[in-house]
Amino acid sequence: MPELPEVEVTRRGVAPHIEGRTVRGVVLRRSGLRWPFPAGLEEALAGRKVAATGRRGKYLLLQFEHGTLIIHLGMSGHLRVLPTDVPPQKHDHFDLVVDADAAGQAAQVLRMTDPRRFGAVLWHARADGALEEHLLLRGLGVEPLEAAFTGELLHRMTRTRGAAVKQVLLAGDIVVGVGNIYCSESLFRAGINPKTPARRISLARYQKLAQAIRDVLAEAIVQGGSTLRDFISVNGQSGYFQQSYFVYDRSGMPCRVCGTPVRQVKQGQRSTFYCVQCQK
Repeated sequence: MPELPEVEVTRRGVAPHIEGRTVRGVVLRRSGLRWPFPAGLEEALAGRKVAATGRRGKYLLLQFEHGTLIIHLGMSGHLRVLPTDVPPQKHDHFDLVVDADAAGQAAQVLRMTDPRRFGAVLWHARADGALEEHLLLRGLGVEPLEAAFTGELLHRMTRTRGAAVKQVLLAGDIVVGVGNIYCSESLFRAGINPKTPARRISLARYQKLAQAIRDVLAEAIVQGGSTLRDFISVNGQSGYFQQSYFVYDRSGMPCRVCGTPVRQVKQGQRSTFYCVQCQK
């Protein structure tokens, strides 16, 4: 599944092609994906200008004056910016067509491809209240790349959490968007065993972990994310952060720091990779 860096890479790739552009039309090729497409979506967006793009966790936000289009890539989805005459393929389910801009850039289509159909395209009208109160967004924690995310926050919010620290991070109610890959890598850099109960970790170690999370995510964004099985960026290119993995998907291989074989365990149905020597 695309994680925060892949979604942010997508947002940055999409933004120059659609921000400030007027929507010409919406094309829906099925009734919905994970959830039904919103009724009257084309009527709601046609003739309206895309004011800005944003991101909340793993949700891409296309902001209009009268509401926000919420897009989730699901397990296998991706977005591409294409000329309007490119014919759709089998798994192309949603198009947002934008007009040419004042600088002469031709009309284009933002096309969502989703073979497994676990993604989502939803509409939140401004009249329905604050975007932060949307059902999918209101329980999310702080953004890991913003100033509110600190080691102090992690320490304070985990004093009663007896679950393993990796599970607490993945839950998303304290910090959002730290998915499985980047969680494993961050815990390695911080030297923290992923099975350690969250409440047993000291403030100093949480400060180190918060910085590791920021560094890992920032580096992954610069490198275009990871080449996940189903992810490609807006321009069709793959990320290469996976070339920098210290532990993720390296079970049995020597730790890049100490040479100890990397271990793999299951935590909450997800694979965890760590070094027993470097992570205490």
